[in-house]
Amino acid sequence: MTDFTTRPEILGTFGVVTSTHWIASAVGMSILEKGGNAFDAAVATGFVLQIVEPHLCGPGGDMPAIIYSKKTDKVEVICAQGPAPAGATIEHYTAEGLKLIPGDGLLSTVIPGAFDGWMLMLRDYGTMSVREVLEPAIYYAEHGHPVLPRVSATIAGLADFFAKEWPTSHETWLPGGSAPEPHSNFKNPVLAETWKRIIAESEAKSGREEQVEAARDAFYRGFVAEAIDTYLKTAEVMDASGIRHKGVLTADDMAGWSATIEAPQTFDYHDWRVAKTPAWGQGPVLLQSLALLKGFDVGAMDPSGPDFVHHVVEAMKLAYADREVYYGDPEFGQIPTQSLLADSYNDERRKLIGAEASLELRPGTVPGYERQRDATMAMLAEFSGKGAVYEPTMSHLTEKKGDTVHIDVIDRWGNMVSTTPSGGWLQSSPIVPGLGFALNSRAQMFWLKDGLPTSLAPGKRPRTTLTPSLALHQGRPTLAFGTPGGDQQDQWQLPFFLRYVHHGKNLQASIDAPLFHTTHFPGSFYPRTSQPGHIMVEAGFGEATIGELRRRGHQVTVADNWTVGRLTAARRDADGLLRAAATPRLMQAYAVGR
Repeated sequence: MTDFTTRPEILGTFGVVTSTHWIASAVGMSILEKGGNAFDAAVATGFVLQIVEPHLCGPGGDMPAIIYSKKTDKVEVICAQGPAPAGATIEHYTAEGLKLIPGDGLLSTVIPGAFDGWMLMLRDYGTMSVREVLEPAIYYAEHGHPVLPRVSATIAGLADFFAKEWPTSHETWLPGGSAPEPHSNFKNPVLAETWKRIIAESEAKSGREEQVEAARDAFYRGFVAEAIDTYLKTAEVMDASGIRHKGVLTADDMAGWSATIEAPQTFDYHDWRVAKTPAWGQGPVLLQSLALLKGFDVGAMDPSGPDFVHHVVEAMKLAYADREVYYGDPEFGQIPTQSLLADSYNDERRKLIGAEASLELRPGTVPGYERQRDATMAMLAEFSGKGAVYEPTMSHLTEKKGDTVHIDVIDRWGNMVSTTPSGGWLQSSPIVPGLGFALNSRAQMFWLKDGLPTSLAPGKRPRTTLTPSLALHQGRPTLAFGTPGGDQQDQWQLPFFLRYVHHGKNLQASIDAPLFHTTHFPGSFYPRTSQPGHIMVEAGFGEATIGELRRRGHQVTVADNWTVGRLTAARRDADGLLRAAATPRLMQAYAVGR
């Protein structure tokens, strides 16, 4: 008898789309129905998510994608993570009286990356026009969409703050002066007009690729950049530091930047090869965790038992400790990723995984990086125990619910997209007048200390938490998966992947299984705190497993069932059969296909 799952694993041969909102998934499928490929569908889906999940992503945010193009037969990374502006120096921020970059407001803004990333994907891999991929988002901005209860609660929680400190956001999110009711029809007509103007400027050119380039110019070197520049020249707004600050982003910063295509970081685990972003994202922590876990018989462990949870958590603690010391933008210094993934390194690190939970942050020592390790640990000690863990921003004022979105698409030709757009949340920054969207708060990932891979510097990419995944089985691109969740993204993807690889469950059963994560290491979001030895586990693990984890020294918080993780996944079998699944948690993610 087949195991019960909350939803069927979706099967088909034409195409599958998953995302964190049912409307966006349906839009992506509609693009496939019109003859578009996986890249066209992902772009349209991404723009719709900016409308229907505005507390999780927006046009001013960022976007990494891992893609497989059937035409080129290559797995590649699109990096649409904007870097720090020219004025974003440690000296400027410390002169403002800051020890940490606030989690919201104008000083936390880097160059908006998502739009250029989507346009790069459309130009180089897609087939459709700017109009075709933007029209669904324009429809929902102009005609309205049902407000998620979490969006409603977030806006209501920020109502007084917006009225007092961010009036442009108050005007956009509380039209008529009150927060939208859950499931009421909400519109953002100003954003619709922004997209319509970009289409008009693109269609002044002839030729699909020329039109895409004109859209990029309109955003980064045209009216969008001008509106942002004009606003930031005079705006001075309250942020999480409790003080009003001006931003440093300018039109010149935007004009000189564009998204890039890079090779992925990969690791071989059994007969799978997993592709992640390089170390400007946190993706290699999943690869490091696999490198540690391949020395254990994970397949022999009960996937809902204490051995499984304990070993996965302890491996992640070690990998995330290394993230703190070694990860950063590879263009600003040597990142020792190959050393961190080497068998010799992980054979030694694996010996640290014992029978009891570790309560220490234990990064490894890579030869030549001793000073960097010591400097990082000294700085982390300075910030330990300050404040409460929350992310993304403004959780001192509102419901802690927001973070990110995720999309997986596979089409009938075998093209694949896994992408985790984020940033530009409605709670991250004030709405830019005349544009209908906010800027991002990704600069909060930087430290205001010199000499670290994650030290703030102009032109440097923040070490983001965004981490889509694409896995090849026996050399064949097979599985696209991911989740929102900040520091938890790889922590939720790892048990999903291990259960799928080792325990014979289908995609939906692997997603439905109880989840867990740790906040043992410093958080990536302001105020950057940690809870040594802490793990959160869903109640579905049962009393025996939870009791045994406590006996092993884990500081366990039990979460309600169906509250941890927002995974989605899609697969293409060797014979062309397509599969897809999405989490039932939060009751909004959906997989569709036929």
